[in-house]
Amino acid sequence: MITLDTIQEAHDRIRPYIHRTPVLTNQTINQRAGADIYFKPENFQKIGAFKARGGVNAVLQLAADELQNGRSIGPVITHSSGNHAQAIAYAARQVGTKAYIVMPRTAPQVKKEAVRGYGAEVIECEPTLEARETGVQEVMARTGATLIHPFDDDRVIAGQATAAKELIEDAGQDKPFDIMMAPVGGGGLLSGMALATHYLSPTTIVIAGEPEGAADAIQSFQSGRVEKAPYINTIADGLLTTLSERTLGYIRQHVTDILTVSDPEIIAAMRLVWERMKIIIEPSCAVPLAVVLKHPDRFAGKKVGIILTGGNVDLGKLPF
Repeated sequence: MITLDTIQEAHDRIRPYIHRTPVLTNQTINQRAGADIYFKPENFQKIGAFKARGGVNAVLQLAADELQNGRSIGPVITHSSGNHAQAIAYAARQVGTKAYIVMPRTAPQVKKEAVRGYGAEVIECEPTLEARETGVQEVMARTGATLIHPFDDDRVIAGQATAAKELIEDAGQDKPFDIMMAPVGGGGLLSGMALATHYLSPTTIVIAGEPEGAADAIQSFQSGRVEKAPYINTIADGLLTTLSERTLGYIRQHVTDILTVSDPEIIAAMRLVWERMKIIIEPSCAVPLAVVLKHPDRFAGKKVGIILTGGNVDLGKLPF
């Protein structure tokens, strides 16, 4: 059970290793959206994405537990298309241990190079969840590494919750947010945001954005069981994973709605942020803004908080 104390302890634990990212607004985007939007740019975060928060919290907690049991921390392993991979590689370097990262061969080269830059070993696999999990099991059997799952882990979720906690503290005190938003892939950030919002701003509702080309979460949200997307075809490479039973439970309890957007809508929102805010965001990052722009009546006049999740984009393959 993740309590407010769990989130506060995670924040205290990771504070020396992360940035407290700022809150940004943009008048042009507000006018176009018809809403009052506050962006938290986690593309400015360590490793260029919010995932640093959950990865660092999990590794530091693991290290503390091992130390308490009189052992030094052994190697860690995860599977990821990129940002969680970098987070675990970065966190492992902080505590002086080895990290093994199973990554789909189709993951952006810039993300693979960043993982190696933090000293981790990359093991490439086919771009399926089954291939990722098989790769993890093989490396665990060979090395004895401890798995830190990208989202199906309360330590990771509590770390991700700190991004929403900061946004509420920095921009939601005088007037609470009407809506908090995040994209959804595996649901770690969305779960953390939903929990932090529930505890710290209970009048605020949480809405997620999801690509039409990886629409498993909306189906799972509606059916109450973990579903697979009917098809996978989206530019939002960070949102291809399905929910877990854990994240689905948090989401169904504390999230109001999940709305989908097309790739052209994602690309248009991404370009708008690049052009008007002059910051680099990756496609997955643009999904919540795309939702706001697609549903102006739903967000009209609302105070909206959006986590800009990351900026690890391959500059050689921009969609515009």
